[in-house]
Amino acid sequence: MDLTWSPEEDAFRQEARQWLTAHVPREPLPSGDTRAGFAACLEWERKLFDARWSVVSWPEEFGGRDATLWQWLIFEEEYYRAGAPARVTQNGIFLLAPTLFTYGTPEQQKRLLPRMAAAQDLWAQGWSEPGAGSDLAGIRSRAVRDEAAGGWRLSGQKTWTTRGAFCTHLFGLFRADPEAGRHHGLTYFLLPLDAPGVTVRGFERLDGDEGFAEVFLDEVFVPDADVLGGVGQGWRVAMATTGSERGLTLRSPGRFLHAADRLLDLARSTPDAAAAHRDRLVQAWIDAQAYELFTLEQVTAITEGRAVGAESSLNKLFWSDMDIRLHETALELLGSEMELEDGWSRGFLFSLAGPLYAGTNEIQRNIVAERLLGLPRR
Repeated sequence: MDLTWSPEEDAFRQEARQWLTAHVPREPLPSGDTRAGFAACLEWERKLFDARWSVVSWPEEFGGRDATLWQWLIFEEEYYRAGAPARVTQNGIFLLAPTLFTYGTPEQQKRLLPRMAAAQDLWAQGWSEPGAGSDLAGIRSRAVRDEAAGGWRLSGQKTWTTRGAFCTHLFGLFRADPEAGRHHGLTYFLLPLDAPGVTVRGFERLDGDEGFAEVFLDEVFVPDADVLGGVGQGWRVAMATTGSERGLTLRSPGRFLHAADRLLDLARSTPDAAAAHRDRLVQAWIDAQAYELFTLEQVTAITEGRAVGAESSLNKLFWSDMDIRLHETALELLGSEMELEDGWSRGFLFSLAGPLYAGTNEIQRNIVAERLLGLPRR
């Protein structure tokens, strides 16, 4: 692996750094999981789009820069280095979009991707249900064929839809063939949340943020044009989305490199506490560097045409556990002042969700054991 950057990549980094330095808000924006914060973050997202930084690796026709995956990694590193706001469009651009590029029709790509890049359509994820959280194959929300109308009628309930209270659209799985086996008979649908028959009910988290929502569907019509990847192919298509969620796109190395740097800055400001946690500080820095190298290996595989597959579960296990350890160390350094330092304490609370979302770590360990190590199921 060549770990040096080309002159073109160095120039790309400088351009990104200069733009971010000039345009990142001087004061942190409110949480994107609140209504006011979401609105403020959308203004930022649209500035990114106007300058063609919102989706740098996408083709120019969809609002991108035709940047390489290597350049995307560079931009992500500079984005976090600049302390830029959290991306409230992430479910669309980091999860749904890679799936659209793989399985979407040209018509779907042309219709959906530009509006997604411009933060005009805001996507929520419709996976979890009251009886099917980590067990995605256990979903019961159904899709019934409406031949006369040329589409489907969706009914059921989705829950834990991140920022669903503020989004305009939803993507997710529905059972189109109730007689098929657990991983069969599923279809991947795209639908607007203002469609007749959709009810969105937001609810607060323990920290007071209100972005989560339950979504109820009662005979909601979705045309055939909004089936992604083909009828009955939902599991295969969904695995592409979950691969993005667990692997490369959702948690870029820049996020953790920046967090490790912030942790070392905190350690320098609390030398007495840092002396007692020296090993953990060193380990946090090493972990962030190791994650970057692992990601570079994944990008190398992708650019050479090799599928990442179940290795994305290794990725998810590593970054979710690393995030908790890093924030725990920060709170140890802060001691009794932790409640006064909102950034680290809120970051710690969010890190605790890492082993749960994108598929629980227990499920990911099963995937690693069975698909990578070849161990028996029992």
